[in-house]
Amino acid sequence: MPPVSVAADAARGTRRRRDVLLAYIALTKPRIIELLLVTTVPAMMLAARGIPSPWLVFATLFGGTMAAGSANALNCVVDADIDAVMKRTRSRPLPRHRVPVRNALAFGVLLGVGSFAWLWPTTNLLAASMAVGAILFYVFVYTMFLKRRTAQNIVWGGAAGCMPVVIGWSAVTGSVEWPALVMFGVIFFWTPPHFWALAMKFRDDYARAGVPMLPVVTTAERVVRQIITYSWVMVLWTFLLVPATGWVYATFAAVSGGWFLVVAHRLYAAVRRGEPGRPMRLFHMSNTYLMLVFVALAVDSALGLPVIGWPF
Repeated sequence: MPPVSVAADAARGTRRRRDVLLAYIALTKPRIIELLLVTTVPAMMLAARGIPSPWLVFATLFGGTMAAGSANALNCVVDADIDAVMKRTRSRPLPRHRVPVRNALAFGVLLGVGSFAWLWPTTNLLAASMAVGAILFYVFVYTMFLKRRTAQNIVWGGAAGCMPVVIGWSAVTGSVEWPALVMFGVIFFWTPPHFWALAMKFRDDYARAGVPMLPVVTTAERVVRQIITYSWVMVLWTFLLVPATGWVYATFAAVSGGWFLVVAHRLYAAVRRGEPGRPMRLFHMSNTYLMLVFVALAVDSALGLPVIGWPF
């Protein structure tokens, strides 16, 4: 039996290794990746109008996870100064010095290179190239340029988060067709209401960090007016997929879209009355909404229901 001190040292070493591993995982922002993966699989199922090869699904998700993890880790490196002063983010690995900045940078770059090296042989060059393009756009266009310069940062920067559906579609078909662009648009118009609701809650955080999120630079009423506008466009945009799907998707798009609009309008009404409203309710509900729409898309495709088609 080893001395108590030796056993204690071994236990501490194990805890340190575990903490380091968890810190690197945290750099990739797993919760954001989960949301991206929820949209990728239904996009692949719609492209196949059924269930694609399990190996292809795994390969796409694995490569997509590396690509998203790369973008998020590099975002943490660039935004380390912002994260350090925001209550919502100051517990991340870099502000707490749990990972050296140089190591985080190398980790992010390695994941990005790995995603391309994996996706090209396992899916196709188009999917691999778009994954790298999404990383570069998120880091250089959104994080390094838009985020600190314009209140429309999340509108255009959010385009990187729309890419998984296009990558998933191209992994199956080797091309980009109109349904992939429609799915891209659904997430593009979903992002501002989703993120602005969060920014309303953490307005003081963003103001302290000097980030010009919309709730920082304008009134709450103007923010919710923008949320209403994007919400309506998003819900209407989901119906553009109806010609490529069946009644399951159409029904869920209508019901969940109506639910989203009710919650958004309630927030708008509360703010107009001079009340703070409940922006986090819309934020959390928006995650559920996106999941419902894309799960309905997956079920519709898996069932192989007759496609509604165009009315002309």
